[in-house]
Amino acid sequence: MATDSGIFLDQRKISYLNSEGADRPLRSPVAHEVLLRARQYRLARMRAQLQAFDCAAILLYDPVNIRYALDVSNMQIWTSREATRYALIFADGPAIMFEFKGCHHLCDGLEGIDEVRNSITWNFMCAGDLMESRAQSWAAEIADLIRTHGAGNKRIAVDKVEPLGLAALQSQGLEFVEGQHMSALARAIKSEDELTLMRWTIRVCEAAMARIYVNSIPGRSEQELWAELHYENARSGGEWLETRLLTCGARTNPWYQECSDTICQQGEMISFDTDMVGPYGYCADLSRSWTCGYTPMTAKQSELYRAAVEQIHHNLALLRPGLELSEFNEKSWQIPPQYQPYRYSVAAHGVGMVDEWPIIPLHPDFASAYDCRLEQNMVLCVESLIAEEGSESIKLETQVVITESGYQALDSFPFEQV
Repeated sequence: MATDSGIFLDQRKISYLNSEGADRPLRSPVAHEVLLRARQYRLARMRAQLQAFDCAAILLYDPVNIRYALDVSNMQIWTSREATRYALIFADGPAIMFEFKGCHHLCDGLEGIDEVRNSITWNFMCAGDLMESRAQSWAAEIADLIRTHGAGNKRIAVDKVEPLGLAALQSQGLEFVEGQHMSALARAIKSEDELTLMRWTIRVCEAAMARIYVNSIPGRSEQELWAELHYENARSGGEWLETRLLTCGARTNPWYQECSDTICQQGEMISFDTDMVGPYGYCADLSRSWTCGYTPMTAKQSELYRAAVEQIHHNLALLRPGLELSEFNEKSWQIPPQYQPYRYSVAAHGVGMVDEWPIIPLHPDFASAYDCRLEQNMVLCVESLIAEEGSESIKLETQVVITESGYQALDSFPFEQV
């Protein structure tokens, strides 16, 4: 679509705005029954891991793990650094949520939660010089619940714990089992209902990317463009953004600079990575690059962009259930030498409520990879970052689910035509 000034706007991108009007938020069409089934599935996945690792229970502090297992949310950014709430989920027993005072009502109507108690906060901010005594009280309550509901099993998995808390649990005769492993395995395989929820987050994210696109004109700052993503996510029921990765022109290289008040200029490349936690707590982790002012790409921009698209499509074609990471690495797109110093270290990674296991390093960095096979209903983000000395960076990323025979794309926001 051409504007009155002759500038060409890509109607494919604009079509992702709300069909009811760009001034209106998106309304979720997802039936409540889908969310109910997703909750049941997720809690069952967590309990299955406890049984597989012979643990009586898992103690969760990571707010994303709590959200996954019980779907209760409470200031997740703040509580990710201040240990003020936690959950204790038994393999064969109750799921108990510990909220700080005044927050019990947040658990109302969540059928996976059997009991709500006051949390005991023993972090320094809340406890000061009472940290040790409060940690002992906290551990004693946990141990009493393990004795009551653990059927004699004293093995307790914990996803996050400070040294003082770990020592207090062990002083109560409990055996610590590392719980990040279990929660990661539980979260890795999505149900069809989870995929439905994730697809809606991606729909919101793509509307937000369309907002970035229509505002990608000279004179707008990086921060103004990034705010379009926040705006669409927040007004359409989303939650937060994990990063601030949107830059233009020379600031795209090296990557990982956060958005600033830098003003985007005509013809500069605008590159971004959404890292968006949207509606229902699911993540849309998508990256795109295009020129400011909708100008045709220069020869160098086109060269870099074509390489990025080639990498994405080559690596997507490898995906299937049973694929070992080592085989993926051997067959993956080999980044040319001139781009290697500016490469992204990850070829693909898991994603669910946030970025998650597994991580597949790019081939120059693959020596640090662990053993893993892809499984049906894992969701992966496949990445590309292409740049060379003195150039801008092209950042592309797409989100897919592993199917019975290959993969299915979850996003559809178009790449550029070069």
